[in-house]
Amino acid sequence: MSYVIAIANQKGGVAKTTTAVGLSGALVQEGYDVLAIDLDAQANLTLALGINPLQVRRSIADIFVNAEKLASLVQATNLPGLELVPSNKDMELSERFVPLRQNHEILLRQHLSTPEISSVYDFVVLDCPPYLGAITTNALVAAQMLIIPTQAEVFSLNALKNMIAQVKTIRQTLNPALTYRILITLRDARSRVHRTMSEQLFNAFPNGILNTTIDMDTKLRESALVGMPVTFCYPKSRGAQQYRSLAMEILEYVRQKNLTPA
Repeated sequence: MSYVIAIANQKGGVAKTTTAVGLSGALVQEGYDVLAIDLDAQANLTLALGINPLQVRRSIADIFVNAEKLASLVQATNLPGLELVPSNKDMELSERFVPLRQNHEILLRQHLSTPEISSVYDFVVLDCPPYLGAITTNALVAAQMLIIPTQAEVFSLNALKNMIAQVKTIRQTLNPALTYRILITLRDARSRVHRTMSEQLFNAFPNGILNTTIDMDTKLRESALVGMPVTFCYPKSRGAQQYRSLAMEILEYVRQKNLTPA
C-alpha cells in the first residue's frame, strides 16, 4: 500500500507547494516511486514539475466532477520515479460540486486505494489548496500523515490552530489514524523573531513538530522555473539538503511504525 502524505495549510505563501516538490524529489532520490497530486486550482505543483496548466485537458478535477479513474490521469514528469496528476482551473468547479455527491469526503481515498495506484507507488504526496474546503477534507481523510508548513510568524500560527482543529475533527469522524507534523518553513536564521517563535513552536508541540526546518533559499524558487525538484537541479544547495533531511526524518517515522512501503 502507498503511504499518503497531505501537505496543507489554510494560509498561503508558506512554501506548501515547494515542500510537496522538494519532499517528492528527495523520496525519489532514496529510491521510492512517488505520485504527486495537485489539488489546488492555482496548479503551482503542476507548473513546478514542468507541465503548463493551460495545456492540461484532463486533471485531478475529473475524478471529482466526471467520475474518471485516477490512474488514467497520471502523467510523467522530467524525473523518472516521480509522476503527477496535474491540476487546472477546473478544480474551482470541484470545490463547489463535490459536496453535492454522496459520501464525498472519501472520494479521493477510494481512488488511492485501487490497485492501479496503491500497488504502483510507494508514496503519494497531496498538495492541497490554501483553505479548509471539501478538497482539503478529502486529502485529510485519504492521508496517513499531514505535514503543515508554517512560518515562524504570528499570522501563520493563527492558521496553524485552525489546521490542528480540523485534524481533530477528521480523527473523530473519518480517519482516526491521521497524524500531523508541523514543518517550519521560510526561516531566516538571522531574524530574532523567527528564532524566538521557532523555539515557542518546539515548546508548544514537542511531539508534533519536525526537527528539520526549511530556510529561505533562492534555489528553491529557481528550481520551479527549471521544472525539477531542487534535490536534482541544485543538489548541493541548502534547500536540497534540508528537503533530503525532511525525507529521512519522515522515512524514519514510517519505519518505526512499520508503515514503510515495500
